[in-house]
Amino acid sequence: MTKKTILVIGSGGREHAIAWRMAQSSTVESVLVAPGNAGTAEEKKLHNVVIDTADFNAVINFCRLQAVDLVVVGPEQPLVAGLVDALSEAGIACFGPKAAAARLEGSKAFSKRFMQEHNIPTAAYATFHDLDKALAYLQNCDYPQVIKADGLAAGKGVVVVGDRTQAEVVATDMLSGNTFGEAGHCIVVEDFLQGEEASYMVISDGKTFIPLVTSQDHKTRDDGDQGPNTGGMGAYTPAPVVSPEIEQKIIEQVIKPTLKGIAETEAFVGFLYAGVMIQDGEIKVLEFNVRLGDPETQPIMMRLKSDLDQLCLAAVNGELSQYQIQWDKRPALGVVMAAGGYPHRYAKGAVIKGLPINQPDTKVFHAGTDVKDGQLVTSGGRVLCVCALGDDLNQAQQNAYAAVKAISWDGVYYRSDIGHRALLD
Repeated sequence: MTKKTILVIGSGGREHAIAWRMAQSSTVESVLVAPGNAGTAEEKKLHNVVIDTADFNAVINFCRLQAVDLVVVGPEQPLVAGLVDALSEAGIACFGPKAAAARLEGSKAFSKRFMQEHNIPTAAYATFHDLDKALAYLQNCDYPQVIKADGLAAGKGVVVVGDRTQAEVVATDMLSGNTFGEAGHCIVVEDFLQGEEASYMVISDGKTFIPLVTSQDHKTRDDGDQGPNTGGMGAYTPAPVVSPEIEQKIIEQVIKPTLKGIAETEAFVGFLYAGVMIQDGEIKVLEFNVRLGDPETQPIMMRLKSDLDQLCLAAVNGELSQYQIQWDKRPALGVVMAAGGYPHRYAKGAVIKGLPINQPDTKVFHAGTDVKDGQLVTSGGRVLCVCALGDDLNQAQQNAYAAVKAISWDGVYYRSDIGHRALLD
């Protein structure tokens, strides 16, 4: 049997986890990661490569030169930009949605309109390009409200506003202050939803889908779910809040109508992620992502036992119905270690000490890391995601934090309560 060469696009913790899991497959010869990070550079069967992933022709030529069997696109930006379209047209197998389907994440306004048209439960909303109209609308809102930049903003273009004064400042910053550049030239204002949020992800081939294990992340920076929104400070799987009854509602009310509705334009091949608010047994969609969540991916990949390369190729070939996914029954939990000051201003270049971690059922996934003068250093806001399995979630939490405490650098910051919502009982 010929072994495969896989190309994973991306540089974060999600991509490290995807590439690491791909490399566990006996049918994979090597995993190329563009551009990768210091963690992917050290893994067996993984190799960092330098390609301008915004240059589609360069990616196509690289794939042909290296005889790449499958491309997996990790982050949202290349998906929205149409990388999958370009590779598919060139005859290169690429896992991920095409640009038309990726609009579910690429435009909040499109996504809300799509949900409304297909009767998918979500918060009431209004969309604005004009600041004066937005300010007039905000005069009559009940607070809190949520203001979202329409386009991609690296998980940070969502602001919960507690009163009209704050709302006016945020709307002005987005629409005329250029806080999020092109992403903020249109905003969505929507009702604030109470409840508990969970991440529900599936893998789809456009006709069939298979749910992944449930998960929940912590988006706010500080303990007790306080502070500013971030890309995510930690995650765990499974999420107890997603009961079998709630899961069935998500499948019937969200996943099925979404895949059916988007197929009217473009069949959805890839990972579909619904961020769902759960309250009193009812669900509403907060947002869609068209790729795996970060940091949810890291603990999910710790639990995955099936060959990820085979699942992704089956999806690309429309053969997902022939597969089942096998999971480790044990829970997993991941803690993000960040640079002090994240998600705002933070320093780079601090020397990271304490790696590697030699602890059973524990894995450290890199995100914002680099090697300078032979030393491992920080190079981003979210630096590492330290993950561990456990016989129960409490043990997974203890194992993860044991590893976290062994790692240090100047200015390191992390939450001390990842998993607290699931451990209240």
